Amino acid sequence: MRVVGAKDMSAPMRQMGEASQEKVAWITGAGKGIGRALARRLAHDGWNVAASARSEEDLGSLVEECPPGRVRSYPLDITDLAATETVLGRIEENMGRIDLAVLNAGTHTPVNAVGFSVETVRHLVETNLMGTATSLSCIMPKFLAHGEGHIAVVGSLAGYRGLPTAAAYGASKAGVINMCEALKPELELHGVRLTLINPGFVETPLTDKNDFPMPFLMPVEEAVEQIMRGLRRTAFEVTFPWRFAILMKLLRLLPDRLFFAVTRRMVRR
Repeated sequence: MRVVGAKDMSAPMRQMGEASQEKVAWITGAGKGIGRALARRLAHDGWNVAASARSEEDLGSLVEECPPGRVRSYPLDITDLAATETVLGRIEENMGRIDLAVLNAGTHTPVNAVGFSVETVRHLVETNLMGTATSLSCIMPKFLAHGEGHIAVVGSLAGYRGLPTAAAYGASKAGVINMCEALKPELELHGVRLTLINPGFVETPLTDKNDFPMPFLMPVEEAVEQIMRGLRRTAFEVTFPWRFAILMKLLRLLPDRLFFAVTRRMVRR
């Protein structure tokens, strides 16, 4: 086992701003929203990006939007373990060793007590939690074998506490947060960085479907800027928008009586 001190962890092997070196990033959920915008940003910053998503059409248009040769399309369903292993092998064969893996793929469907659907819960857990676990199970051994690498996992501020209509989404993201907290110390000992990204409401095709007020809604390009800053730092967690993050952190500290007094006001009658 390779033990790395705090000084080593503060200086990853390839810094985010070093465009002179050929760096490879793998991004899941790159077809739309945050993943797509982050892929564009990294490509314009000089990274070689392996973009994965279920939709080949979305990936094709992403490639066309980016500097020639900087983004390659690797269609993938992240819940398929064999397919994920195959895609990672193709990426390494075609583009070289991966430096940064951004596990961003996820989905959201509202769930209410009335009409509660176990199928919906299963789908969100399978995609958001198990899809992330599948991706981790494929990329971690590669990074551990080399004693370096950077993994960024996209969770959500909705994973902090249970909010109305987010019974499935919040549960899946709470699992992602817990999983990352558990893995970080072990990965750190082997020289592998783990960053947890917990966004609030960001303007994406998913939030476009929401029919309720979304406090502190953030443009996707601003969200990407926050992510880029977070990836350059050594902090474990990246949260935004900051006002919503503070609000959600405070809700975690509230006694149940006060917490449910707040969430009852969010329930539609």
